[in-house]
Amino acid sequence: MKNLKELRKQHNLSQQKLADILHVSQQSVYKYENNITSPDIETLIRMADYFNTSIDYLVEHTDIPHKIEPVKETMLNEDESKLIDNYRKISLSQKKLVQAITEEYIR
Repeated sequence: MKNLKELRKQHNLSQQKLADILHVSQQSVYKYENNITSPDIETLIRMADYFNTSIDYLVEHTDIPHKIEPVKETMLNEDESKLIDNYRKISLSQKKLVQAITEEYIR
């Protein structure tokens, strides 16, 4: 959980101060940051809420550091909705290719 350590440092928090905020021990924060143990889901939720980020970011499943907002599909037309549905079905490498192609078209 290197992102936890980075967020803690960005907020100028000691391990003890973060432990107090999360209602865990300083040793637990140390173990989380050094991948010795993993926090339970309730602690992950408290971390994400405190740092205004997502659990996915904390566990390095994404590099998006902010909370992931839901897409309001009612704001999309039929073609846009279908495009998003298809995009969600493809692999990460395919998504990167689609993004690169899209960016090239915009240029």
